[in-house]
Amino acid sequence: MKKVTLSIITLALATATFAQAPLDRSIKPKPGPAPEIKLGRTESFVLANGMQVFVVENHKLPAISCDIQFDIKPDLQRDMAGYREMMSELLLSGTKTRSKDKLNAEIDQMGARIGVSDEELSGSGLKKYEEKIFDLMADIAMNANIKQDELDKAKKKTISGIETEKNQPDAMVKNVSAVVNFGSNHPYGEIPTEESVKNITLDRCIHYYQTYFRPNVAYMAIVGDVTMAEVKPLIEKYFGKWENKPTVIAAYSTPSISGTKLTKVAFAPRTAAVQSVVSVTYPVDLKPGTPDVIKARVANTVLGGGSQGRLFLNLREKHGWTYGAYSSLRDDELGGAFSATVKCRNAVSDSAIGAILDEMIKMHIETVTDTALQNSITYLSGNFAIGLEDPKRVAQNAINIVRYHMPGDYYQNYLKNLSAVTAEDVKNMAAKYIRPDHANIVVAGSKEEVADKLARFSADGKIDYYDFSGKVVIPTETVTAPTGMTADNVFKKYIAAMGGEKALKSIQDIKTTGSSTMQGMELTITEVKKAPNMWKQSIDGVMGGKSTTFQKQVFNGSKGYQEAGGHKADITGDDLEEIIASADITMDLHPEKYGIKRTLKGMESVNGNNAYVLNVVNAKGKKSMEYYDAATFLLVKKIQGEGDKMQTSDYMDYREVPGTNGYKIPYKVTETQAGQSFSETVQTIEVNKGIPDSEFN
Repeated sequence: MKKVTLSIITLALATATFAQAPLDRSIKPKPGPAPEIKLGRTESFVLANGMQVFVVENHKLPAISCDIQFDIKPDLQRDMAGYREMMSELLLSGTKTRSKDKLNAEIDQMGARIGVSDEELSGSGLKKYEEKIFDLMADIAMNANIKQDELDKAKKKTISGIETEKNQPDAMVKNVSAVVNFGSNHPYGEIPTEESVKNITLDRCIHYYQTYFRPNVAYMAIVGDVTMAEVKPLIEKYFGKWENKPTVIAAYSTPSISGTKLTKVAFAPRTAAVQSVVSVTYPVDLKPGTPDVIKARVANTVLGGGSQGRLFLNLREKHGWTYGAYSSLRDDELGGAFSATVKCRNAVSDSAIGAILDEMIKMHIETVTDTALQNSITYLSGNFAIGLEDPKRVAQNAINIVRYHMPGDYYQNYLKNLSAVTAEDVKNMAAKYIRPDHANIVVAGSKEEVADKLARFSADGKIDYYDFSGKVVIPTETVTAPTGMTADNVFKKYIAAMGGEKALKSIQDIKTTGSSTMQGMELTITEVKKAPNMWKQSIDGVMGGKSTTFQKQVFNGSKGYQEAGGHKADITGDDLEEIIASADITMDLHPEKYGIKRTLKGMESVNGNNAYVLNVVNAKGKKSMEYYDAATFLLVKKIQGEGDKMQTSDYMDYREVPGTNGYKIPYKVTETQAGQSFSETVQTIEVNKGIPDSEFN
């Protein structure tokens, strides 16, 4: 039977071959017509209070999703920048009819999700809970009860996050880009700082909620196992009483490209960085739904929209400078932006930037090939088609048409218009939106190894320096220390400032208890030392209502172990040697015992004050830098490791420890590593209380 089947197939193929005309392989096949798009059915209605509701049926799963978007243009945050970002927590802290605990309990009982931001309110869950989900969302929309204690928690958490970002390169580039692109008089240019967060008041948060969470500026999208007939009465029941109120519409200065060459370099110095994070960026006036959007997306895809983009092929495939190089061109009602990004080694940072600018220039000169054009169109077509499989995207498209006053058939004709984009269109869009002569070249990296090489890219030959929040700063320069000052002199003065040799030697045991917060959890850090070289540290907190030890390390003078997550392991190798040194209360009096050598690098500014910088090398060759305040000679900063393993420690609030004849320690220490920040504040200190050796078992 198999042979017969094979013979039939062979005959059919042979017949087809003789029947068709010879194939001319020199002629490229023409792209087929754009596929017809069948958008999911969207029904809509408008409540009496002005809220526009869109319903998309999808009966594949017994679930629903509801999303309310607010079309608002609020006043600038100014000196309280950061309160809008806090709304996601504040608006879930309870309502006038439900406490925070009751609200959370009701959400958990359904296995549902309720989310809030400064411009959105959403809920999702099983079909059988749809009415309860609408009830909870309406309660939050109309009756949120923002309290001072919740605001205080949110401020504390936000400040902790800001501390984390201070040396995080992606955050630095994002913040500086926002500032140089949009400026402080635009909502996209407002960056929260520790000072602005501290300024935030309860009245300001309540005012924002009461002013902008209004139905007349709201678009609701309901997607899932629903019908218009069943869902409309529920929406009217729970949201019909939501009061309509005029909202304030603020006016912003929308940045645009001028006719003058404005290329500048904005540099955010990052200590001990081994690579640069680069963004070639600038604002563009490209609004959603306008005729240029689809054509501009094709142009951007040709340049850097994926692994077939010119940036990727040049910087990665040709030169091997990076793992990836991409670009984006964002349309936005308040102000869009172009950005070409790359992460690369210090040594090739300037070359990578030059290559990005060259490829941007070539977009104006070199006509895109038919193959590259079709690849870009196919890529965008695929993304669009995949997106339509998500009913939420269908609902979002319906909202976009109304919100941005787009043609009613915009998405129906999307693929047809996309396939009609020509090489000439790409060149025209490049001339209009891909503008290397107006770029802000934003870099976070090593000032010493990278910054000076970038001046040639700036129109005025200068480099502007910024801190992590986009504030202009005078870069830290290492200057020569005063004549006669040496590392040995600096360190001896540090010992004296700490209380002197006598104070250090008088300490036989010391127990320090501090507090910290991580991801909203209160922690207690306890450190115990006993002469000559015993040491113990534990980190404790409360989880699930029970006291828990999250981490413990113990060294009894000869061996040590650590416990975490229920696992116990011996401390060995370099870790053990570091603990041996740390366990020695008088280590600073004899650093040579541990092979530690210090040399004076010079002087730099730390937190606005002059500081001596010492290069430190231990017996294993590990390097670090220590910064000693030039006025007090107290240690204020230490940096060890490099790249992603770099750890920065900041020491503040030195106080004399009672009963120690003048011995001082920092009562606040902040450590930052791999984008995470951890601060500890000393609460109590006990000295010479006769701690038993058994404490270190």
